[in-house]
Amino acid sequence: MESELAYVLINPYMIRKSRTGGIIARILARTDLNFVAARMYGPSEKLAREYAELIKEAATDVNQIVAEEMYKYIMHEYAPSKRSGNPHRTMLLLFEGENAIEKVWNVVGRISPRVTSGLTVRDTYGDFIEELDGSIRYFEPAVIVGHNKEYTYKALRLWAKYADEGGIIDFHGSYGKPDVERTLVMLKPDNFKEPSLRAGNILDILSAAGLRLICVNKFAMTLQQANEFYEQLEDAIYDKFNLICGAKLNSAISNALGLDFELSDDVLESIKPSLGHLYAKKQFNSLVEFMTGQNPSKLSDKPGENGTSKGCLALVYQGKDAIAKIRDALGPTDPTKAKPGSVRREFGSNVMINAAHASDSEENAKREMKIIGVEKDYIKIWVDKYYSE
Repeated sequence: MESELAYVLINPYMIRKSRTGGIIARILARTDLNFVAARMYGPSEKLAREYAELIKEAATDVNQIVAEEMYKYIMHEYAPSKRSGNPHRTMLLLFEGENAIEKVWNVVGRISPRVTSGLTVRDTYGDFIEELDGSIRYFEPAVIVGHNKEYTYKALRLWAKYADEGGIIDFHGSYGKPDVERTLVMLKPDNFKEPSLRAGNILDILSAAGLRLICVNKFAMTLQQANEFYEQLEDAIYDKFNLICGAKLNSAISNALGLDFELSDDVLESIKPSLGHLYAKKQFNSLVEFMTGQNPSKLSDKPGENGTSKGCLALVYQGKDAIAKIRDALGPTDPTKAKPGSVRREFGSNVMINAAHASDSEENAKREMKIIGVEKDYIKIWVDKYYSE
């Protein structure tokens, strides 16, 4: 069976209520699909209208009442606010794999007033409440997806056409006010190596910081990005060689020679120029390999022989004291020192495989966001790959 591209649009109300993590967790854990792209949009009225007409046309085949309600819902929830003129945030996710459209559809579920089991995304996060006369009292589909290849193709071509309406979506004018910051969070590749709840659960933990999620991007880090992103790490490891490796060297000598022996600071300092650089380079290369799937010291010139990564998920949060709040939610770099309930305590393994990175200052947040290109559009790249015109 050929690979397909499927999409999920997380509705603005779900984002406002911080239900994004739960929805993503369901889809990632209950399918074997590759999560290949994500982008935050602030749809214009034109985009909202075109998409509402497309979804109404698609839903008519299923249920005329639902079709009409979907049109009204998209025009109200996706188009800019009538009161303020500000756009609403919606998140577009792309998934790749065999039978991807049907797999996503099965996890999301149908729109129905009679299903209350909580089995699907819409069972849990959506609402469809009818009056006794059959009129609809409340309608919230939670997410919108394509139910067949024809309408998935049409929807993805439409969203790809409006790529410039995506990126960092913040029109509330708070950025730049005292203590209001933007910070980058980067979910590392270990969160996506197999179907799991990890990535979604991390978003749930981060939502407790009370910040506004204004940008999202799923991307594969390149060697160039990794070298620039972590350029200061090698020197930092070398500088801390005595602290990091002193105990390891003493233990190795004790095990090899059976001696109760401890290297002095002077001895450690004397061997630092030779061993320190080798150790720092090895650790740096290991981190780059973990983030990109490629070890700079083992690259092959033969096509297909270099490693691959499941990619990273970049998130930009905004709010008062955003940097400190996010770093508190993540916990210390060493997961063993993090408090219970923090991201790194729950999902980290060691100082490198510690689930997520977060910027430590506004200056570094700007630098890191620029390096990885948080606003770069990968949606059109993937749509063109599957649906070239």
